[in-house]
Amino acid sequence: MTIEVDLKEIKSLLSEVNSKLDSLLEAKDTYVLMALEENSLKDFLENEPDIYSVKDVKAKVKGN
Repeated sequence: MTIEVDLKEIKSLLSEVNSKLDSLLEAKDTYVLMALEENSLKDFLENEPDIYSVKDVKAKVKGN
């Protein structure tokens, strides 16, 4: 009878480990996609004009 209890406990622990591993892999995938998007957009965004100049930002800070 103790073997069955031990097996149930092992299965429960394995299920918990699998769940945590899935979460880690999902987080890693998200990080990789974000890094890829950042690298892909870097060249595009460097060539785009700034919406606000440094002068505009200073004026807004002084005005508040």
